[in-house]
Amino acid sequence: MSIKAFLAKNQYIQVQMEVDSWNEIIHQAAKPLIDGGFVTESYPQAVIDNTLEYGAYYVFDEGIAIPHARPECGVIKDCFSMVTLNKPTSINGSPPVDIVVMFGGVNGDSHITEGIASIVGLLEQEETLRHIRQAKTIDEIIGLL
Repeated sequence: MSIKAFLAKNQYIQVQMEVDSWNEIIHQAAKPLIDGGFVTESYPQAVIDNTLEYGAYYVFDEGIAIPHARPECGVIKDCFSMVTLNKPTSINGSPPVDIVVMFGGVNGDSHITEGIASIVGLLEQEETLRHIRQAKTIDEIIGLL
């Protein structure tokens, strides 16, 4: 399932969030996925542990982070969530990000290829990114998808 189809159906989007730490970003992005039964409660900690061990390898120059962990770390069903931040924030020393798209894939292939390709395909357009950053409501973001 593409990010567009998933978020339009599930609307796991949080807009203009204020956070105090990068760990909070990970927990906030995971919350609707946990509540929806897509990942286990241990999934955000797996993402945090991976970030501490390997760095924020999922942060892109465009101010976008795509935090995720391996399927065996608690993914129940393929899923996405999106968080836009009120203020760009560094994730464990990374360049600051203000758009966070968490995803989980149930197998290694979808985890890498479908998940990240779907996100990058949507967010690689500068105009779309600009509008997502300016959006004040979930409906505005859904309209951009």
